[in-house]
Amino acid sequence: METMNNSKQHAALLCSPGMGHLIPILELAKQLVAHQNFTVTIFVVSSQTSHAESQLLNSTPTNPQLWHVVQLPPPDISGLVDPDDAVVTILAMMMREVRHAFRSALLGMEVCPTMLIVDLFGTESLPVAEELGISKFVYVPSNAWFLSLMVYCPVLDVEVKGDFVHQKEPIQIPGCRSILPHLDLVDTLSVRAHKEYLDFVEIISSGVSKGDAILVNIWEDLEPKTLAALRDEKLLGRYTKVPVYPIGPLIRPTESSGSRGKVFDWLDKQPNESVIYLSLGSGGTLPYEQMTEMAWGLELSKQRFVWVIRKPTQTADGAFFTGGSGNGGDEDSPSKYLPKGFLERTKDVGLVIPLWAPQVDILAHPSVGGFLSHCGWNSTLESISNGVPMIAWPLYAEQRMNSTLLTEEFGVAVRSKIPPWKKVVEREEIEEMVRKIMGEKEGFAMRDRVRKLKTRGAKALEKGGSSYNALSQFAKHGELRCMKFADGRK
Repeated sequence: METMNNSKQHAALLCSPGMGHLIPILELAKQLVAHQNFTVTIFVVSSQTSHAESQLLNSTPTNPQLWHVVQLPPPDISGLVDPDDAVVTILAMMMREVRHAFRSALLGMEVCPTMLIVDLFGTESLPVAEELGISKFVYVPSNAWFLSLMVYCPVLDVEVKGDFVHQKEPIQIPGCRSILPHLDLVDTLSVRAHKEYLDFVEIISSGVSKGDAILVNIWEDLEPKTLAALRDEKLLGRYTKVPVYPIGPLIRPTESSGSRGKVFDWLDKQPNESVIYLSLGSGGTLPYEQMTEMAWGLELSKQRFVWVIRKPTQTADGAFFTGGSGNGGDEDSPSKYLPKGFLERTKDVGLVIPLWAPQVDILAHPSVGGFLSHCGWNSTLESISNGVPMIAWPLYAEQRMNSTLLTEEFGVAVRSKIPPWKKVVEREEIEEMVRKIMGEKEGFAMRDRVRKLKTRGAKALEKGGSSYNALSQFAKHGELRCMKFADGRK
């Protein structure tokens, strides 16, 4: 086994499948290498179904002397889950079953890791770090309000009677914004009898606060009240029991060189802040009726647009897309499921892009002035970091909480009067929201607020900024503790 010198540490990062986990893990690795004198090995459990995930992994440059990516084959869980199980259940089972393969891969490393960093679904591998005598950390690539819910969830699981979704009063979290069951509640926690509820509570109870510290992808003054509660032993600090380090906003960088294709050729010809970008992330899709209303709302708004689109579901609400990238055949063509004549009528004002687009580069383009987003935290930070206000269109997971933060706390987004998972949002309301963020007085005010957040987030990452300092403090936890590592390999 090779030993490390006193000036360099080696971190092993474990990432569960999905772009929402992969992007922040990759960006954290880059920060550790660039600014904290680390070398890193990223262990990725690939889903092997997501086009965006595969493209990101294949395009990620590696430097064997500084960092590299190891793809762990996904375990066969076909006999352990049902076809209609929720994504949370599938991910939890996948990460549970990959533990032995991960432990073997970790022991096979030539260099002793000084720390293990896992994402939320990788927490069941924290005992491996204990066994090998290395530091261990949990990275929650979301906001502090969501972290507060996770930290306090085991208490709520005992104290709240009945299903969370049926609670009449707001759900209270000490020192934090309360959660409205009908509007903010993470869908995984809605019904106790559902398997996903049990899996989520088990993950939280067994892992979030079991590391030496918790990392969160925000910066200090974005959610100061919630961070204070997480650190206060009279409030949530009694449950976290470990330091919480806000190290964000960590997002994908933009590509700055070379020709970038049709969408950018088209954007280059549009006026500044005149285009609204629509995307529901790498895994979101709409039901057919809602997609029809979305198309008509866009057309009625007469606003320039770039719309990343995939085939609609047959369900009544938004769904998580798990069927891969599509085969690019005729059945995947937007003309098959958009309103008749829509593409022809809007050809001079908009672009429809099937399946995937380079989101960060589009949001960074000067002609983009608005973003209809599913409110995944990666997309949220990408929008804020580019000074782009949003239409919040949450679908699943903590996106409902993110939507409330964006609209009620930060004031940089609008949302429909009734959540899109409860009823179809009609074209007239979509038209109104598009016009509001793109051209009306309220939209200009939101644009001013999001630009201020952009500036504050950028300063936090600079040397001497709050996130830069937090990452430095976190790095000090990674002292060389490899004594058990050699024994574990025998």
